[in-house]
Amino acid sequence: MDLFASGPERLPVQDGELILWRAFALPLPSAELFARLQAETPWRAESILVFGRRHLQPRLTAWYGDAGYTYSGLALAPQPWTPLLQAVRASVEAATGLAFNSVLLNYYRDQRDSMGMHSDDEPELGPMPQIASLSLGATRSFVLRHKRSGQTLRLPLADGDLLLMAGPLQQHWQHGIHKATRALGPRLNLTFRLIR
Repeated sequence: MDLFASGPERLPVQDGELILWRAFALPLPSAELFARLQAETPWRAESILVFGRRHLQPRLTAWYGDAGYTYSGLALAPQPWTPLLQAVRASVEAATGLAFNSVLLNYYRDQRDSMGMHSDDEPELGPMPQIASLSLGATRSFVLRHKRSGQTLRLPLADGDLLLMAGPLQQHWQHGIHKATRALGPRLNLTFRLIR
């Protein structure tokens, strides 16, 4: 499948690949998909290990798929795919031409929820993971920082945007979602991965 057939934009970035689909074609209207995922997902507040200390994550999460996943001292056992998540995965796979066997859902309840700077470089993702990140709800700034140069990119991700991180991006960049100072509505983020 031609990765660029549906009109995505390749973003200029050194040491990696970023491909963005604005207003990605979803299997349901984005507001309906957001409402269903928000209501039907068994959200969890997890604690992670950071610099030897346990901290509660400043967001809610859920892990679905065919394989477990471990990061920051947190081992996630997968919940089985729901028909709704399977439909979203099929849309993402059709657009990217890639296969995914797991998805991490993040629920940012408001501007106080965040995700610290990190790389998705766990061994089970392979040496050059391809991660498709779907945003629903409020627009938030996705921040990327180059590990060597310190170069920082800020990418506003809006409702229905799909971002593919690929190539050696995880080796050279960190990414995260910072807290915001102004009031923001809720946001859901689905990151599709292939666990090896």
